[in-house]
Amino acid sequence: MANVAISGDTSGAVTLTVPATAGTQTVTFPAATGTAMVSGNMPAFRATMSTSQTITNNTYTKVNFDTETFDTNNNFASNRFTPTVAGYYKMDFNLAIQATVGRTYAFVPIIYKNGSAYSQSEIDLIIGVGMSNQNYPTSDLIYCNGTTDYVEAYFYHYDFTATASVTIINSNVNSKFTGILVRGA
Repeated sequence: MANVAISGDTSGAVTLTVPATAGTQTVTFPAATGTAMVSGNMPAFRATMSTSQTITNNTYTKVNFDTETFDTNNNFASNRFTPTVAGYYKMDFNLAIQATVGRTYAFVPIIYKNGSAYSQSEIDLIIGVGMSNQNYPTSDLIYCNGTTDYVEAYFYHYDFTATASVTIINSNVNSKFTGILVRGA
């Protein structure tokens, strides 16, 4: 095994360890300035719902993701992700919806950035037997500046048949909001 140690100032040392395999291993550093991303400064979170939430027909509503499974950099609070590291974030959110059988709906999960719709999916369907608890996802790659940008999950639905509300089911498996830093700025 070969080691290369690069000593610096009093902030510490950087050690590169070559794997114990035959052949040549190369690490290339780009000619760019920036922050090296390591597990200690790569924000990631997963949030779920502690209770189900009723969504009124024809109303944009923030989803109450109030239970954190994990939050590696303490950036998720009050249903909002506010990253402190500038970069590109993969944001995903999925909802398990309970709706009335026989009705026609438009379901629209929406990712908001800084209080405005940023990305959405739309699913128009007639709820049939056995379809009353379905999953509806949306995701996108979003740039956040690391200081003032924030991301939230919203849901909109329209009942074409009547004006019925729907319920987002508080399932840790199906109703969740997640995000992770993919690349620094």
